[in-house]
Amino acid sequence: MNERSHSLTKIRPEIATARISDTMSVEEYFQNKTLRPVLKLQNPLLLDVFKNYIKKHKNTYYSLSLEKRIIYIENAIQKDIKFRNALKGMIIGQFTVEEYQTYIQNSSALNKRMMNMVVERLKNQIQFFENEALV
Repeated sequence: MNERSHSLTKIRPEIATARISDTMSVEEYFQNKTLRPVLKLQNPLLLDVFKNYIKKHKNTYYSLSLEKRIIYIENAIQKDIKFRNALKGMIIGQFTVEEYQTYIQNSSALNKRMMNMVVERLKNQIQFFENEALV
């Protein structure tokens, strides 16, 4: 393992609930071993990036009901390809070279998992965006 790989894996948070076993699919293993720690590490950045996304789209998010805000989050990540690609870059940039080699073997399925995890993460922290409405 080179210095970059060692440094990247060293700064990732431990996730006690992440189960790893030999019977897992490659995608599930990658999700638990790589994606979950990277997303947890990048969480503050992901929250700020989405807050900026809201601002760049004229704060229409704040005029929506809670249900519509959830749909807004889903649509921003699933349908805005530029935004989606920026998020993927923030996550993939935290991969080691070895993890990237695994990722490119099945990038389509892993991208889907990755973006679904980002959507869930933002929806579960939706209250973070409420503070801006008061300003």
